[in-house]
Amino acid sequence: MIPEPLVLPDVTVWGVTITQHQVVTTLSLLWAIYLGAVAIWIILQKRSPVSTLLWILTLALLPYAGFGVYYFFGPQRLRRRRLKRLRSRIAIAGQTEVARLKESPHDVPLPVGQMIRLGTSTSDVPVSTATDMRMLVGGGQTYDAFIEAIDGAKNHIHIEFYIYNPDRIGTLIRDRLIAKAREGVTVRFLVDALGSSSLGRRFLRPLRDAGVHVAFFHDVKIGRRLRPVTNFRNHRKILVVDGVIGFTGGINVTDEEDERVRDDAYHDIHLRIEGGAVRWLQMVFLEDWAYSTSERMDPADVPSLLPDTPAGEHYLQILCSGPDDPRESIHRMQVAAINAATERVWLTTAYFVPTGAALMSLTLAALRGVDVRVLVPCVSDSRVVTAAARSYFDELIDAGVKVWEYQDRMLHSKTLVVDDTYSFIGTANFDQRSFVLNFEVTALIYGPVMASNLNRQFEADLRKSMRVQARRKVSPLRRLGDATARLFSPVL
Repeated sequence: MIPEPLVLPDVTVWGVTITQHQVVTTLSLLWAIYLGAVAIWIILQKRSPVSTLLWILTLALLPYAGFGVYYFFGPQRLRRRRLKRLRSRIAIAGQTEVARLKESPHDVPLPVGQMIRLGTSTSDVPVSTATDMRMLVGGGQTYDAFIEAIDGAKNHIHIEFYIYNPDRIGTLIRDRLIAKAREGVTVRFLVDALGSSSLGRRFLRPLRDAGVHVAFFHDVKIGRRLRPVTNFRNHRKILVVDGVIGFTGGINVTDEEDERVRDDAYHDIHLRIEGGAVRWLQMVFLEDWAYSTSERMDPADVPSLLPDTPAGEHYLQILCSGPDDPRESIHRMQVAAINAATERVWLTTAYFVPTGAALMSLTLAALRGVDVRVLVPCVSDSRVVTAAARSYFDELIDAGVKVWEYQDRMLHSKTLVVDDTYSFIGTANFDQRSFVLNFEVTALIYGPVMASNLNRQFEADLRKSMRVQARRKVSPLRRLGDATARLFSPVL
């Protein structure tokens, strides 16, 4: 028996009778107007077709509320004022180094020269040098290096992190910053509002009382910001001391990454550099600081912020990217490096949700005989991302890519070594969020020295990993879950 359709009674409002047909027609018209407005709004963002369609279909299922969802969570482009004057001052401060680079007798191979030009074109940062360069493995080494640099500061300390927790190591570094501020050292402390949401007033008050300048990147509290930016996070990790020592990499300030505190601490890689390249890390910090605080740089501070440094023997570029720049420098540079590979591509990433171009570059390299290896965590701190990553394994393995899952602890490293020529160490994972949605920074080191270090570390990590087999047993339910998670790749 077919149930009769629900018939709503007519309603009279202020003497006007409204029928069910009129209500349905009005709601349908409003829904069509809403969907058209949302579609136009999303299309004008000029994202990838898959991402655009996914957002339109998702918001079509959320009548009227979709405006708010996309406003607060959607991947709209940001526009940030570039500090062109600052970039010019950095270039001027580095004239000694530039002259040395031009006079250098070494011959740069054409492919390397093209990579350097690509990095300059997409990130506005030229190739630079370092007088000293060290790869740091794990939180223990990294935090000791942080503290040593902070304790030696004479003029300023600039610190910028996605996650800064008020735990043991966070308190220890905070107290060192307070001590230096009381000595007269200028300390600027910038953290991401979402990643460092556990920082409360009680923890920050001693910093402010000591004269430390504290700022949050993209505050997510509606009361503090008319439009909280939830999706565009500052995933960078930067420490610059006196403009001559700089750090970047995957390690945040948290006991979760300190193996001296926790046996299950994240496994991660960081980089310490000295020399001219530090000025470009300084540039990234100062832009983020100006954006977050609206403070302008005093011209009198330029000599101390951007000291002239001698040229070094290590060549590198500091690559920065974010949702305010459609050039996607880190994404393009890693894809270009993989496409140029002739011997090996060894990738370590905490989150593997590649773009179509990135996935194609890996499979193409493997198909032409390059030794392509991908190392990911067996279980990451996001089950959805883990499931999405596994959905790509069959395609990779079929093309000849060797895939490993790290078994020991949570793998948090973000490194890529291509042949003995290109070494990437930074904050960006090999995923769409890092390539498109987050603010990231990565150091690209040219030459065999760092490549050799990363190769040894990669082989050591493989000894604690398990290779993913082509004909592994996977339940139908898990395959469905992995495939479903992959549908959300554009927004993961």
